Amino acid sequence: MERIRFFLEHVKHVRIIRYILFTFLALLMVTVLYYHVKPQQYSIRPFDISKETIRSPITIEDKDTTEKLKKEAAEKVTDVYTLKKEYAENRVDLISSLFTTILDIQEETGSLKNDSEIIKKLKERLPQEWFTYLSEDEWIRLLTAKSEEIRVAKEASVTAVHSIMNEPITQEELQKAKMRVQNELKYVMLPSSLKDIVTKLTKEAIIPNVIYDRAATEEKRRQAMDEVKPVKILQGQIIVEEGQFITNEIYHQLKLVGLLENDHSIQPFIGLLLLVILLIAPIIYGFTRWIDDGQQTNTYLLIYVTIFTITVIIMELIRLLPESDTFSTGYLVPVAFGTMLTRILLSERLAIMTSVIYSICGSVIFNEGMNGTFHASIAVYLLTSALAGSLFLQKELRKAKIWQAGFFVSFINIVVMLAMILMKNGHYSMMEMSMFLLMALASGFFSAIFTIGLLPFFEASFGILSSMKLIELSNPNHPLLRKILTEAPGTYHHSIMVANLAEAACEAIGANGLLARVACYYHDIGKTKRPRYFIENQIGGNPHDQLSPQLSKNIIIAHVTDGVSILKKYRMPKEIIDIAEQHHGTTLLKYFYHKATQQMDYVLEEEFRYPGPKPQTKEAAVISIADSVEAAVRSLANPSQEKIEKLVRSIIADRLQDNQFNECDITLRELELVAKSLCETLNGVFHSRIEYPDIRKEKVK
Repeated sequence: MERIRFFLEHVKHVRIIRYILFTFLALLMVTVLYYHVKPQQYSIRPFDISKETIRSPITIEDKDTTEKLKKEAAEKVTDVYTLKKEYAENRVDLISSLFTTILDIQEETGSLKNDSEIIKKLKERLPQEWFTYLSEDEWIRLLTAKSEEIRVAKEASVTAVHSIMNEPITQEELQKAKMRVQNELKYVMLPSSLKDIVTKLTKEAIIPNVIYDRAATEEKRRQAMDEVKPVKILQGQIIVEEGQFITNEIYHQLKLVGLLENDHSIQPFIGLLLLVILLIAPIIYGFTRWIDDGQQTNTYLLIYVTIFTITVIIMELIRLLPESDTFSTGYLVPVAFGTMLTRILLSERLAIMTSVIYSICGSVIFNEGMNGTFHASIAVYLLTSALAGSLFLQKELRKAKIWQAGFFVSFINIVVMLAMILMKNGHYSMMEMSMFLLMALASGFFSAIFTIGLLPFFEASFGILSSMKLIELSNPNHPLLRKILTEAPGTYHHSIMVANLAEAACEAIGANGLLARVACYYHDIGKTKRPRYFIENQIGGNPHDQLSPQLSKNIIIAHVTDGVSILKKYRMPKEIIDIAEQHHGTTLLKYFYHKATQQMDYVLEEEFRYPGPKPQTKEAAVISIADSVEAAVRSLANPSQEKIEKLVRSIIADRLQDNQFNECDITLRELELVAKSLCETLNGVFHSRIEYPDIRKEKVK
């Protein structure tokens, strides 16, 4: 213990120690949580037989399979063709123009007998491609036909083209459409030779009237691809069962979810690192804003790291206990002891913040066999348990209160456990329900045991003066307090009065009122060595009247050093010893100094001053004022509010003028609040009373 204190005494001012401790805390969380975050990997090759059932640890999209299905869906889409109705009109006009041209040529060449001239004139009127459809003799036969036959042929051909071309005709269906021409012209009243020629021309007028629509086809394929739902491997989904053959597809899925040993993904580590940064940040903020004490910050941080480490180690040890498929051993974790120790030794707000961190860490540690990185039920359970432990310790911190807090935590655990069981609507047996409730009860019980058991270790190792320790020291049955009460009752009463004044004044300026009260109980313990030489213990005469001022001064000053010796002998906390040593500072014993100046020509003022040191803390400064004020007010004959206020302010002004507060960080504004608080407390003590008249009792005859 002494070595720990010696080490802390030498490193409490070293700022780099703070960074080392924060780094250690981060590394601790990364080391412990990474094992639970990193997915289990298997040594599997294609075409092996699986030795166990493997589930997916995450939900992830199988993009390769999804793309394959989309491609297949696109390939199944048939090409989109668009019917061009204007094609029918154009071909009708074309065939109609052909026969009209023939009629016109017949009228123009009625006197011509030379067939070659007629053909020449026809070629001038018609496109050259038409002459590949019929021979020259067939063109001559058509040109020499009767006008009435040409008109009949025209009407029949136009009707046939219009009828056939109004229906979709693809390139593949073209020949089939042309065969329909023969059926359309089957009953036309024309000579067979002329009908064959008209049929040929009409067939050539038939062309495909639907074309490939690229944009529509692409849109249809896109819609088909969009309708394909992404192929996902769901969290907890069985990828391969025990004894199943490892196909290429299964191997691909195992690789995709990162379950193969040759998959060295750093994503889990990066994710965990980001989580740890988020958890460390509020701790740094808490120590910066709530526990920013340049003298003790490193000590407090080391205490916090020690508590955190013990809590996490206990979580890991409990995780090693055998689990069942029904419940998790995480419900047994006494997480509340970590927040209770943090609340007692450090800060309530820090304990509440740490409750959240414990719940997150616990939900990761106890996530075995669960889908997802976090175990939500464990997180809620640990959070409520930790918060219950810290919030219940808001008032007096005695061991009995810690036991009460433990039972309160057990009660909250049971309520939360029942709530989660009922919300799951699960059908549990009485044995399973009993196990749940027993773990919830044990968690709170062990939290109290660990808190009570570890608290003395922290107080002794780190020299921490906790609120619970202060309350124990304030017990009137403490040997030193009984010593004051029996040997110097006046001093005991004086100490109680000073304690009331100092506690109220310290709380008014935000200082530690409980520390001030307890320190006041012991600040004059040195007077028990020579109690009759102090005015509050004198009855029937003042022994200083027979002593020289120098000897009286030595006796009075000695009560400080005697008190420090006694307190050290009883191993009292350093804070109380310091206040006992500093409560008079280097003030002057004015009464004996003036008495000495009257008896001697030359007297050194320094010889009649306390050795100090001056008050180093706000609590010591307030106690030094309250000590003087209580003694001075008690000497007033008829204390009134005006007299009390004047006396209080004069004492504070005298201490300021004497530079007694130069070594502590108390401000003038805080001194003003101290003065008001002291006046209010003293006015309550020395209030005016009713004078009761004497009542003479007469004997009843």
